[in-house]
Parts: sequence; structure tokens; C-alpha cells
Amino acid sequence: MKYFNTNESQVNITRPSLPPIIEILPYLVKIWRSRTLTNMGPIHNEFEKKLSKYLDVSQVSIVSNATLGLILTLKTLEIQGEVITTPYTFVATSHAIKWLDLKPVFIDINKEDFNINYKLIEEKITPKTTAILAVHCYGNPCEIEKLEKIAEKYNLKLIFDAAQAFGSKILNRNLLKAGDASILSFHATKVFNTLEGGAVVTKDSTLKKQLDIYKNFGFVDENNIKVIGLNAKLNEFSSAIGIIQLKYIDKYLYKRRLVADRYNEALKGQNLFRLNNLTNYYGYNNSYFPLIINKNYPLSRDNLVEALRLKGYNIRKYFYPLISNLEMYKNNKSSKIENLPISNELSDRVICLPIYPDLTKKTQNQLIKYLLNPSVMLK
Repeated sequence: MKYFNTNESQVNITRPSLPPIIEILPYLVKIWRSRTLTNMGPIHNEFEKKLSKYLDVSQVSIVSNATLGLILTLKTLEIQGEVITTPYTFVATSHAIKWLDLKPVFIDINKEDFNINYKLIEEKITPKTTAILAVHCYGNPCEIEKLEKIAEKYNLKLIFDAAQAFGSKILNRNLLKAGDASILSFHATKVFNTLEGGAVVTKDSTLKKQLDIYKNFGFVDENNIKVIGLNAKLNEFSSAIGIIQLKYIDKYLYKRRLVADRYNEALKGQNLFRLNNLTNYYGYNNSYFPLIINKNYPLSRDNLVEALRLKGYNIRKYFYPLISNLEMYKNNKSSKIENLPISNELSDRVICLPIYPDLTKKTQNQLIKYLLNPSVMLK
């Protein structure tokens, strides 16, 4: 699936934000002179420290991508058996569980915020359940305190897929300090990108040390391999990009909010769509702009997507298809449609609109015009 492309006539749902290229050059000189390209070099370590400071967290292990970050977190926490999770997310969440031969147990989501419905979790807990893997969907914070209480009550590990949540905040606490670990993505499509990359955030210094061992083939030192690890290290160039991106991330977030505000102002007060209510949070990062197409809209969701694409807007049905309906998951007992009515309904009706810092008002206003008057784009 394409998230973006280089065709300037095509408006994609996201476009990578990049810093001035001139600021990359000093780091390139350092890399060329040192010939240190990877293996947790000095720029990697500098990025890790600066990222930890920006996020206001004590322990960060940066990785080559968030999927490996998820896999290594599950492995390091010694998760076994069943993992309670959501089907309404990107496939990497469930793939990480299945990759380790664990069983995902799907829980339906809330209609309002697209996140896992904590009220349905306890009835799905069995003696085989060892963890909850929740997702801050679209960057919208889960009800973390409710999830923490359930995890504590049943002695479960609590992990957050925060791939879309960089920069999201809640009023009373740092959402990245919740649970046992949170995994961030720095993929090119994300609010904060290092071209490709990710990070595992935790309060536990021991877990951080173990993650650093697992992400480097299991090496404790050059003569001692402790465990069967993977290669999940972030290279020096991507680390350099990350250091520079930290200077601009607040500006990116501000501009994304302006784009979201224009959508909300133009599309509110009508019954053709259901707007997301994610902006009610103190610090939603506007990583996506999901829109639910109501049944009275003149076009079906799929026909609307096709019509907009013909006009140059690469609208995404995101998240569709639902993970629980994919071939490798549909035979899971928890995947039955009757168990996941809201997830299935929203997956069949959702679209995500373009949102990125340099989306022009002209381009956005034309899209809004098409959405409000579909007959115009069908002429």
C-alpha cells in the first residue's frame, strides 16, 4: 500500500516533514570522517539522550523501526500465551504478537475515540492471558489509568503501541510513562520521522538494558552473547536526522493543528459526516484526520474514495481492512464480527483526509468543497 508518492499532482494523506538540508551536512561530515555508520555509535547515543530529554522520560532505546520495537518489547518482557489487543490499528500491532507465536485476543473499540474499550477486557482474561497491548489510535491517548488498574488487578504486563502518538499529551500525566513500555514509530509517514526508525520508552532501567542487548544480536559485550537477539539498531544517519528533527517538531505540530482546525471549522454542523472528537484532548498531535461517512451521504464510502482519487486526492480507508478480518486472523475466536461490531462498522465507514504541515489552504479548501458537494466532483 502507498502512504505517499513523489507525484506532485497527487495529494496524499501525509507528506514527510524534513528539516533544512543544510543542517544535515555537519553530521554527514562527522559520519564520513569517523566511518561509523551503525552499531550504536556516538550520534545514535546523542539522539537517544536528546530524545529522552524532549519526551521527559528516563529510559529510551531507539530502534530501526517500531515493529521490531514491539517484537523486542514482547520478547524482553517474556510475554507468553494470550495478548489482549485491538483489531482497529495498523497490522504491525498484531503481526508482532503472531511473530512470537502468541495469540492476539481482539477487544472492540469505543465509537468516540477509536481506542480499545477497557470495559470489555476483563471478560476476555483467561489463565493464559499475560499482557494487554493497547494502541493510542490516530495518536489519541487511551484511557491509560483504567487499563493500568486492570493490568495491576490481574498481574498483566501493559504495553502501549504509541506509533502514532509522538507529541500527544494528556492533562495530568505523561502518557509515555504509563504501563511497562510504549513503542514509538519514526517512519516517514509519522509526525516525527527519522526516515525510518522507532523507540521503546520505559521506566525500567533493567528493561532498557535488556532491550539494548536484544536489539544488537544478544551481545552483552564483544565476547559475550547472552540471548538470541535481532539486529534492530538505528543507523547513524537516521539518528542525525532525528536530532535535527527535534528542533522542528513543535513547529510541525503547530502547523498540523492549523490544518485540523480548518477541517473542523468547515465540516462541523452537518449530518453527512461524523467528525472525530480527538481535538478535545489537551495535546492531540493531529497525526491523522479520520472522518466517518454517515449512511445518508450521497456516495458510499468506497465510491467517495475513488471519486476523490480521480481528482488527485489519495484518500485512505484507514484502518481498512480490519485486522480481525484478514486471512491470518479471521479464524481467531475473538475475530467474529458479532464480537467487534463497532470496529467493523467504523472500518467500513472511515476515511482519513490529507494532513501535514505544508498542506496549502487552496488544496485543502478544494477537498472540502468536494466533500460537502460530491456532485461537483462527479461532473
